[in-house]
Amino acid sequence: MGARSILVINAKGGSGKSTLTSNLASYYAVRGYQAALFDFDRQMSGIRWLERRPHEAPKITGVTGWTFRGVDSFERVVMDPPAQIQSRDMAMLVARADVVAILVLPSPIDIHAAADFIRELLIDGKVRCSNKPVCVVANRARTNTLIYDQLCKFLGSLKIPFVTTFRDSQNYNHASRKGIGIFEMNEDIVSRDVEQWWPLIKWIDKHIKREDVRERTRNLGARRPQLKVVQ
Repeated sequence: MGARSILVINAKGGSGKSTLTSNLASYYAVRGYQAALFDFDRQMSGIRWLERRPHEAPKITGVTGWTFRGVDSFERVVMDPPAQIQSRDMAMLVARADVVAILVLPSPIDIHAAADFIRELLIDGKVRCSNKPVCVVANRARTNTLIYDQLCKFLGSLKIPFVTTFRDSQNYNHASRKGIGIFEMNEDIVSRDVEQWWPLIKWIDKHIKREDVRERTRNLGARRPQLKVVQ
């Protein structure tokens, strides 16, 4: 099987996208996959995180620039694009992705930006990914607030799975400073945070397994010998 790619996108900067992508890469590396983080963002937050990564930690390969050279040498590829991205570039990344996760923050400005972003992505057709599994996740959320209720109502109005909510936790800052992910920290400290990851992980893995099955079916069809009809 070739590399399976996960694209994380957001409507505006400052949503914690690089935190999400680095922790996804960390998860798959910890699970023993050959993991790579493709950082397309000029800020290169993902690459700087990798530079802080301990030598003894499970390996994650960092790739910069708009290139996919060598992508098939990995098993899991996490893509971190810039917040402000042209539709043409977005279309290229979506075409490369097996699954797409849209990150949303619980604030009136972010909800409005997310509505326009999702409309452009899915409805207006500027970037067509109707054939790609797409989900929404909320970040830095405090679930007992009015704005979170508004966010849930907005996400519930979309025909897109709203799979999980990540709380506003300092554990992510602690992990980032060490160049590790939430899955590499003391389980007693991060158990609440890790619990919020499982719905997203299960959603991603479910769709990746479906793509694996489709690829095996295509390969079997390609290898099936053609029967010669004798008149």
